[in-house]
Amino acid sequence: MATTTFNGTVRSDGDIKATTKNTTIDSSGNVSAGGTLSVTGRSTLTGNTIATTAGTGITTGTGTVYEAGVIKIGEVFHTTILIDLTGLASSGSGDIIGKDSTANSHIGQITAAVNGTVLGGKLTCLEAPAGGDPDINLWYADEATGTEDAAVTGLTNQVQVCDSGDLALNSVVSLTTVAANKYLYMATGAATNADYTAGKILIEFWGYTA
Repeated sequence: MATTTFNGTVRSDGDIKATTKNTTIDSSGNVSAGGTLSVTGRSTLTGNTIATTAGTGITTGTGTVYEAGVIKIGEVFHTTILIDLTGLASSGSGDIIGKDSTANSHIGQITAAVNGTVLGGKLTCLEAPAGGDPDINLWYADEATGTEDAAVTGLTNQVQVCDSGDLALNSVVSLTTVAANKYLYMATGAATNADYTAGKILIEFWGYTA
């Protein structure tokens, strides 16, 4: 594979201006900085913006926001999932949260390659849920096809990741480990059959290279 090495300045007239020595760019566009990389201005890392994706039972909610990213520093993976619950629905106790009666209501798949071997994490409530049930627990299971209003315990090899109780502004809940190749779900801890009109949560996991 052909490479190009710069011993002086690597410069872009767009958002990034970088200076380093021994910088190598191969034919696939991969850049390796052998010296000190100084970035002036905004640096946007787009490579991991779709590393963890939700199913259509989440992403098709009206007004729903789902964004996720993964950053690896050294051998530590940090997965972040940001959700605005608006437009999703809750129903009976222990039922999957998602767009009303819609399949594929998972909030992402955890894999060792993308997220590392997960040791644990936390769920932070950035805005108290309203409309739908505020008792939101996380689970994981084998399949991606779980449907809103169906019991999360009906999924294969399901495991509860946290027991949150009613979320309120600034609530922080610890999350247990998540096995590789599993799909994450939100499920109610109590019964409220209604659509969410508010509620923002931040889910974070930390993993490592096994």
